[in-house]
Amino acid sequence: MPSAVGHFGLRTAVNAMGRPGPAAEGSTDNARKSGREAAGPSVLTLTMNPAVDLCWEVGRLEGIGKNRARVRSVTAGGGGINVARGVVRLGGRATAVHTAGGEVGLRLNRLLDEEGVDHVAVGVEGETREALVLVTTDPQHSYHIVPPGPRLRDHEAVWCLDVLERAMREHPYVVASGSLPGGLPADFYAAAARRAKEAGCRLILDTSGPALGAALSEGVFLLRCNRTEAASLTSRDVLALDDARAVNEHLLTSGAAEVAVTTVGALGAVCSTQQGHVELHAPPLPGEPLSDAGAGDGMVAAIATRLAAGDEPVDACALGVAVAAASMLTPSTEPFDPEVARSLRPEVGTRFQSRG
Repeated sequence: MPSAVGHFGLRTAVNAMGRPGPAAEGSTDNARKSGREAAGPSVLTLTMNPAVDLCWEVGRLEGIGKNRARVRSVTAGGGGINVARGVVRLGGRATAVHTAGGEVGLRLNRLLDEEGVDHVAVGVEGETREALVLVTTDPQHSYHIVPPGPRLRDHEAVWCLDVLERAMREHPYVVASGSLPGGLPADFYAAAARRAKEAGCRLILDTSGPALGAALSEGVFLLRCNRTEAASLTSRDVLALDDARAVNEHLLTSGAAEVAVTTVGALGAVCSTQQGHVELHAPPLPGEPLSDAGAGDGMVAAIATRLAAGDEPVDACALGVAVAAASMLTPSTEPFDPEVARSLRPEVGTRFQSRG
């Protein structure tokens, strides 16, 4: 069989959904009335390595004997799925394209159906992963335990790209978010970016590791990096907003992205375009921070929602900073409160600096 890299350069014709497996047959495009009535263009998201997220709560972890836990939540998760959920919470429309395999994949589809998330499942042979968030209350802490996920085959990767390409025709913005499962080459997101350009779509990318570096050789519309991911691109620590601005300048100059957004934890973020760099200072929190889980996905959801609605990138990113702050106020992986996010938006401070 030819390598996956070779496949991605071709427009492989796949029958309908490619008949990629029983999971796809059981859950295709499940549009809900509420999503159809939302105003504005729909955002398309891609999740290659989704998970069923289990959240358990215990009092104190004991090394001897049983730790009695209660199940706090069971939800469909993964970068692009979380982004799609956030778009809808902010009043937008979104469709999530994702893989689904085995019994866990079927459960993932059911959870999305029950939640009313518009989604397209691409069936794969390997079992979709389950991830665990273990929350302790004494002391207050959360532990995220995430397995690697299934290993995809070459033809399954091609199915995903073909399904994504067909869905792109109705979506001006595409968000590729999250890690890649085993079996995919590092340039998978680069292939997705190439197809987005050919379809006239703008790709927003939020990933890490080799997949991040490979995608930047193709170039994307908007790149969102946290400080760890940004440091991996320049081999320099990103500790302050000045460091983030330097990373963004490198990304713009190299043609890796038209818009670069680098976050610096509780300090906020820098959004950079050809016009210049804008520091976006995080608003003061109205309560104690509980967890940073989901802050990045929430930020990307806000950016995509507002870009699809016609906002300029800096304005979209300002709401993204507010949503990330609101996410800090929710425990474990619970979604942000959109009203809290909107209330924090006026508190996001800005400072402009021209390029050069």
